[in-house]
Amino acid sequence: MQMDRLSDTDLTKTIKTRNEYEKKLKKYQLRLLSLQHLLFEENIAVIFVFEGWDAAGKGGTIRRAVANLDPRGVRVTSIAAPAPHEKRYHYMQRFWRKIPQFGQVAIFDRSWYGRVLVERVEGFAEKKEWKRAYREINSFEKLLTDDHYIIEKFWLHISKEEQYKRFKERESNPMKHWKITDEDWRNRAKWDKYLTAAEEMFEKTDQPYAPWHIIPANSKWYARVAVIRQMVQAIENDLKKRGVTLPTYPDLRSKDKAEK
Repeated sequence: MQMDRLSDTDLTKTIKTRNEYEKKLKKYQLRLLSLQHLLFEENIAVIFVFEGWDAAGKGGTIRRAVANLDPRGVRVTSIAAPAPHEKRYHYMQRFWRKIPQFGQVAIFDRSWYGRVLVERVEGFAEKKEWKRAYREINSFEKLLTDDHYIIEKFWLHISKEEQYKRFKERESNPMKHWKITDEDWRNRAKWDKYLTAAEEMFEKTDQPYAPWHIIPANSKWYARVAVIRQMVQAIENDLKKRGVTLPTYPDLRSKDKAEK
């Protein structure tokens, strides 16, 4: 079993200037907006799943992804530990209730993959339960993508050193202090266990119909652009397979010249 996808990720990838970052970000944000309109017309739903290390930038990346979308057709769901009443059901029940309608976009900040990540590492699920979950998750995603759904999954990857730097920044910054908890430090102490769990998750659930994308995220600018670019590419590829003509995107270069 391949167990080195994260260690093989090039974390030096970056965007060097704010001007380059903002231009690329705007380009793909506008393309995503154009595609959102087309998804609504074609009655196709999209699910974007975000996982990754604590402080990897999931929230900031998601905010940039949805910044210019039509809010009537997009929903961001942050997943925390299940509530007491949710534990009375199969663990997938609470996610089924959050699946988007046809024509809408749903983003999950954490997801059903908690079963094979935090629940596995922290012992909240028995070994037989999280082992079985790989098959259950694959079947769940296949069922959706066989119908009117597109699923793309992102793991935002940072180095252990970068995580420490961001943790300390959160501790010292009163505007970000709420983002850091004792639980974050406890999770960090189990880095190697989470690494093993993540690698097995990729190996068992990276499917052609619902692929994983490991995004180098030591550079927040690079990660944000890379994620939104992949969102655009994934939707375009799916629409082409369905025989749908892609939209004509705005020409930002013409606008830039006019402003000069």
